[in-house]
Amino acid sequence: MTKNPALLRKRLNTKETQIEQKNLLKLSGVIFAAGFIVAGLNFRFEWFRLPVWVSRAAAVFFLLAYLLYDEVLRENAFLSRTIEIQGNQSVIDTGLYGIVQLPMYRATMVLFLSMPLVLGSSFSFIIFLIYPLIIVRRIKNEENMLAKGLAGYVDYKKRVKYKIIPFIW
Repeated sequence: MTKNPALLRKRLNTKETQIEQKNLLKLSGVIFAAGFIVAGLNFRFEWFRLPVWVSRAAAVFFLLAYLLYDEVLRENAFLSRTIEIQGNQSVIDTGLYGIVQLPMYRATMVLFLSMPLVLGSSFSFIIFLIYPLIIVRRIKNEENMLAKGLAGYVDYKKRVKYKIIPFIW
C-alpha cells in the first residue's frame, strides 16, 4: 500500500472490458462465496470435518502461497486484476517469472485450494476445484492478448516453457 499505491489500485480494479473475462470473474466470485458458505454450514451442522492435521498442513500451504503472491507483486509492477497491456509494459523474465510464465496464478490457485482445507471442509474443497478450470480459461485468453500486443512475449514463452507448474504445465 505504501510502497506502490498504483499497483494496489490496479489490483483492486474489477472493471474487466472483455465479456469472457467478466463472466470468469463473476463465476470466481460465486465460487468464492459458495465455498465459504458451505464451509460455514459444514462447521455449523458438523456434516463432515477433516482431521486437524489436514487443516494445519493446508494452513502452511496457504501461508507459503501468500508469500509467493507477495513476491509476485514485488517483482511485477504491471500486475492488474483485469487482463490488459499497459502503455509502458515490458516482459518480466527474472525471479519467479524466470521459472514459470504466470506465477500469480499458481499462488492464487494454491490459496483457493487450501482455504477450504484450512476451514476443515471437504465439501467446500470440492466447490473450489472449479477454480483451476477458470484459471486455465483465463490463462488462454491472457496469453493470446499478450502474444499479440506485448513486445517480446512470444520469445519469452519460448525461453520459459511452463505456465504455472514447473516441469508439468
